[in-house]
Amino acid sequence: MAQSFAHGNRSHVRGQAGNRGGRTARDRARRTLSQNFLIDPHAVRRVVEAAGPHELVLEPGAGEGVLTRALAGTCRKVIAYEIDPLLAERLSTRTRGGGGIEVVKGDFLGAGAPRERFAVVGNIPYSITSGIVGWCLGASWLTSATLVTQLEYARKRTGDFGRWSLLTVRTWPEHSWELLGRIGRESFRPVPGVDSAILGIVRRPVPLLPGERMARYREFVEYGFAGLGGSLRASLRMRYPARRVDAAFEAAWLRPGTVVGFVHPEQWLTLFERLHR
Repeated sequence: MAQSFAHGNRSHVRGQAGNRGGRTARDRARRTLSQNFLIDPHAVRRVVEAAGPHELVLEPGAGEGVLTRALAGTCRKVIAYEIDPLLAERLSTRTRGGGGIEVVKGDFLGAGAPRERFAVVGNIPYSITSGIVGWCLGASWLTSATLVTQLEYARKRTGDFGRWSLLTVRTWPEHSWELLGRIGRESFRPVPGVDSAILGIVRRPVPLLPGERMARYREFVEYGFAGLGGSLRASLRMRYPARRVDAAFEAAWLRPGTVVGFVHPEQWLTLFERLHR
């Protein structure tokens, strides 16, 4: 009888060890779970160095444990989550008695966040990148997240294309985003169709805005990105006096016709402060 293992909005069904269409059951599992294992020792070292040492680390998608064991060399405790039951059992056996590693067989997205300072480090499945990033942003005790993601995703979130995403701008007062390095597709097995990157998200020790103003800031950013007026300046002029909007744009060193995606998060903060004095 087949067993199903929940994986976000996908499922991993482990059936008999047949070979359909030239693929083994393990091949099908890797495809379903977006399993692309990081095998390059140099790339593993770069991820660990980018993450830095921590007392407690949670690792989503531990896989075969290459990164897990490397993290254990710099961090006091690593809790490795692996949804694939076969891989989880293998990793548990390999690390048993090693000290500092706890293997959890289950979905990281269903895990409760620790109520102590912790970091997240992982070579995460591409298919649930948004879910894992959202989990990290919502964890109040998280200090940082160092994630191997698709290169395009990391570039989009860190302004590397010269544009800034709504998610980055909304969260900027509480989190910084940084592209910490690129990893070629040849560093993985199976080899994915795209290159990857190391994305760093750091929770600011002191937010750039006090808590009572964060909700107003987020609403302000969402309104600006909606583009109701056809441009950011025109949209803001629909809500605020034109002279105040023009003065705010001047203070933020923004041209009147600047497209919303090209407004740096720090410029958004200037606009918000000037228009909400």
